Amino acid sequence: QVQLVESGGGSVQAGGSLRLSCATSGLPFSRYTMGWFRQAPGKEREFVAAITWGGSSTYYADSVKGRFTISRDNAKNMAYLQMNSLKPEDTAVYYCAAERWGGGTTPPHEYDYWGQGTQVTVSS
Repeated sequence: QVQLVESGGGSVQAGGSLRLSCATSGLPFSRYTMGWFRQAPGKEREFVAAITWGGSSTYYADSVKGRFTISRDNAKNMAYLQMNSLKPEDTAVYYCAAERWGGGTTPPHEYDYWGQGTQVTVSS
């Protein structure tokens, strides 16, 4: 049984930082590209960042480039999203997702597994 469990969300003031973690189990983690997506109330789920299965390539949405950093630890089956200089518009539920041998730029519907999400709230 595959499980993805996000943690690390919370409430912060603008300019603050959070580090999200995604713990995975039940899948050969090193074969999966990991992505982070977010969904704000009334909006569609949007891509935030992705890191390929070997960790050699990373991709970011323009809105988070330079502020967020995605990483992974294949030995621990974990993915991370370091979020700095947070803005109120970053407020959303953040999801991690896994795509087998993914290229890193695929849309949400092509990901194979999803976590339940963790809330991030940034106040001004």
